[in-house]
Amino acid sequence: MSSCCVVPGPEPTSDPGPVPTSDPGPVPTSDTGPEPPHKPYLIGVGRADCTGPPAEIPLMGYANPQQTAAGIHTRLYSRAFIVDDGRTRVVFVSADVGMVSQRLRLEVLQALQVKYGALYRQDNVVLSGTHTHAGPAGYFQYTLFMISSKGYIPSATAPLVDGIVKSIDIAHRNMKPGRIYRNRGDLDGSSRNRSPHSYLNNPEDERHRYKENTDKQVLVLKFTDMDGDGLGMLSWFAVHAVSMNYTNRMVSSDNMGYASYLLEKDKNVGALPGQGSFVAGFSSSNLGDVSPNTQGPVCVNSGLSCDYLNSSCPVGGSKVCQAFGPGQDMFDSTRIIGENIYRKAKVSTCKPALGHSFAAGTTDGGGDLNFTQGAVDGDPFWDGIRDALLGEPSNQTQECHRPKPILFSTGEMNWPVPWHPRIVDVQILMIGSVAVVAVPGEMTTMAGRRLRDAVKQPNGAFRDTEVVIAGLSNVYTHYITTYEEYQVQRYEGASTIYGPHTLSAYLLKYRGLARAIAQDRVPDLPPGPSPPFFDNLFNLLQAAPADRKPDNSSFGDVLQEVYPIYRQVPPTTDRYHPPLGPGSPAQTHDSGSVFLFRFHWLKGANRQSKATIQWFIPEATPTGTYRIQHFGHYKHIKNFKPVITPYQGTSAAFRVTASFYYQ
Repeated sequence: MSSCCVVPGPEPTSDPGPVPTSDPGPVPTSDTGPEPPHKPYLIGVGRADCTGPPAEIPLMGYANPQQTAAGIHTRLYSRAFIVDDGRTRVVFVSADVGMVSQRLRLEVLQALQVKYGALYRQDNVVLSGTHTHAGPAGYFQYTLFMISSKGYIPSATAPLVDGIVKSIDIAHRNMKPGRIYRNRGDLDGSSRNRSPHSYLNNPEDERHRYKENTDKQVLVLKFTDMDGDGLGMLSWFAVHAVSMNYTNRMVSSDNMGYASYLLEKDKNVGALPGQGSFVAGFSSSNLGDVSPNTQGPVCVNSGLSCDYLNSSCPVGGSKVCQAFGPGQDMFDSTRIIGENIYRKAKVSTCKPALGHSFAAGTTDGGGDLNFTQGAVDGDPFWDGIRDALLGEPSNQTQECHRPKPILFSTGEMNWPVPWHPRIVDVQILMIGSVAVVAVPGEMTTMAGRRLRDAVKQPNGAFRDTEVVIAGLSNVYTHYITTYEEYQVQRYEGASTIYGPHTLSAYLLKYRGLARAIAQDRVPDLPPGPSPPFFDNLFNLLQAAPADRKPDNSSFGDVLQEVYPIYRQVPPTTDRYHPPLGPGSPAQTHDSGSVFLFRFHWLKGANRQSKATIQWFIPEATPTGTYRIQHFGHYKHIKNFKPVITPYQGTSAAFRVTASFYYQ
């Protein structure tokens, strides 16, 4: 999906005020576009292994002396992101460690100073830990931490320092001009406040400002080169990386690292884990009281809930009060939470496909076959016919569109030309203080509301702008539903051809266009790929044959003449007026509302057609004498070539009066 064709309008009729330098507030499921206020950024991304020894080293997080490394669940990585706006250069590193210690930071800065001098320093380098509790300890220099992790362990510290520095080295070498996009949305079902009693002690008026007792917001920065190709992604979400619990003894990057693995696997097709140019960093946020164990705590010896205030059990105390979920075990829970975070940060569309409910039609016009709306399962009979005639959808397409059962996998059907567009134009046209958002499809009510909010709210210059959606513009892509509406798979969801995240992709693009217009950066936007212009298109409609007329007649002859007199009647009265004669459809001239004239064309036998014209004479029609004229064209063959010739038909004069008794 490409952004294209932004046409700025004239200056707003009123001053919208200054453009804010930061986003004015949370906007659910909304996205912004390119961030740079002037020229492109220089951007570099890099990733390096920092796993360290996976045996007998204490794991950092649970402060459990018996929890020492005894294997590897997933390897650990440092992911570095360098951004230079021409004035300032900054480095952000997200590393798969429990936390960044002061000693670790100092050793990294010393190594950077040796390599780069004063380029990367204390004031422009940030090192952040994902907070996995399953990474090696031993990289602290303060007594309390050294006691719980058996001291300072050089063999565990060195791989962390080397991995972090190497990731920065790679990012430094790969720096190139690019752009930054921002995406924001809420992620439910993946976090739970583990100290709700404490949270309730906050002021009531303050708590009422928020819907939840945890922050559900996911913030994503996407980095691209100037051609729009992805370089990397950096995301923040508030949840503890403790899906791998305190009984675990395997080195693991936990849920955040698994989210990175999934997104990098998507972007680096065919590459092994830890390889490939695209770097996806999932970083921690305000997670202090936030747990991923969404089933909550229970007493493992009884199955009953723990005490609400002190999180303990009648027998066994706090040791047997443990939180679980959402999976069957800690490995399953790590997978589930990681997938949830990954899916929220990944805005992607699918190859086009239509679902079974597409064939069911709507309440405005049902389908002819035995399909029903709301189908989330396929039908063996119709799927078998589809597979035999058109081929079975790929596993990738079926998974991408889930829960849609695919009827036609149009994105995988290319003969004689592709069945659906794969390059889509998005456009915003400014007309004074009105932003016309040209949408290439049919948006549902809530999808349109979200789009209007996404365009208007984050852009200061758009706050006083009227945002209107102009649907079915530029290219047709069927329907656009919200993610939630898509899950129901009624007709509209089945006809959302690019999958469940279609709306999110549009929000990203339109938000970017709006910000570019607000900041007067439209010329800086990449045009995106050009849509194809196909040759050799087929035409299944046969050429119209030559017209014929009865013997001893002419085209336009009146077959049934009008009556000599008519009375004005309300438009709802069904009064028949006679046909004028054969011919093809033509324009009707009327002296009032177009709804008062009707033109009917009937293809008759032996290529002789008839036209019927009705006039529903309104009460306001002046008394007087009238005629009805019809203008058209007929086709005949002359010297073996088709010739189009005009004709006209004219009725006899008739009188319109208020009463049949008045002449």
